[in-house]
Amino acid sequence: MDDLQQLVDAVDTAALLRAVDGLCAGREWDRLVDLARRCNDAVELGKQLWSVAMHIDYRLAWEGPARYAAAVLRPGAGRFALGPLTEVAASTHDWASLVDHVADPVSAATVAAERVLRGEDLTGETAHGLAELAELPLRLAPWEPAYALPAYRDRAAQFPEPSVATRTLGGPRTLRPGPLLPRDDGAVALESVVETWTAQSSGAVRAVVVDGDAAAAVGHLVDRAALAPVAPAEALALLQWAGASGGAHGRRPGGAAGRFQTWWTAAALAGIEWPAQRAGDELAADLGAALPELHWYRWAPPQREPGWVLRLAVADPVDGLAWAVDATDTLDDAT
Repeated sequence: MDDLQQLVDAVDTAALLRAVDGLCAGREWDRLVDLARRCNDAVELGKQLWSVAMHIDYRLAWEGPARYAAAVLRPGAGRFALGPLTEVAASTHDWASLVDHVADPVSAATVAAERVLRGEDLTGETAHGLAELAELPLRLAPWEPAYALPAYRDRAAQFPEPSVATRTLGGPRTLRPGPLLPRDDGAVALESVVETWTAQSSGAVRAVVVDGDAAAAVGHLVDRAALAPVAPAEALALLQWAGASGGAHGRRPGGAAGRFQTWWTAAALAGIEWPAQRAGDELAADLGAALPELHWYRWAPPQREPGWVLRLAVADPVDGLAWAVDATDTLDDAT
């Protein structure tokens, strides 16, 4: 390890990152952990090696054996990694392999929620107090979509949009705005889905509620737009993708956070009171019955825009209400 210590002393970041690649390729996990310790010690001495230490945590979470991956799952870890380490670890390790090694209960609950997104049914799991910490049921509801999941790699990651996001909407038309109503829980929830885009990046969002249909709601946001119906599950997939994303520059909240935002928003739009205790099967049943009664739409202005986009409209034909949200974030607008 003397050669690596020389790289640490010299603050040779590029060479250290190549060394990390070599240690990972050789499955030398103990040496990798020791190198992370040395880099963190150097940071205490004023050497700027935090990025190397953080990259090591990311690599351990992504490709290390379960006990090494679990060891880096702690609050605040991986702040500038490609994604939250709980999501990274859950992308390559199942719950059974991690459960006995995660020390932090909150991190364990987040990993469990991420594994649920990937199809695991953890109903009845009690380790780490999941029954009290889990914010949503520990299994996918029958009405939930197959969520778009990230693909992590050694130094890159892909965060695909749901397939519905690329579907052609047709030509734009002129829209007549309906009577605008005071902001309600549905409008607030739609805006909160992309809070990371606006709070940590350069994004913008506006949501409205009107007396009328979906076109009347979108008409308060733009004069002309294409508008096309989507299935409830497709709309939920879009909400979850947006809620999981950090936008252009924000820290990615992760898939589990996106799922929670989706359930919260769906309940607000359906007029279902959020349970005082943790959300369970009763809420899942209520949402499953209510969501098909709402009419869901994607919409888009005439001009194509790059970046992160969430544009949905939702109509409640029974109460004669409709909501629309326009959320965007771009790299070009960042300051």
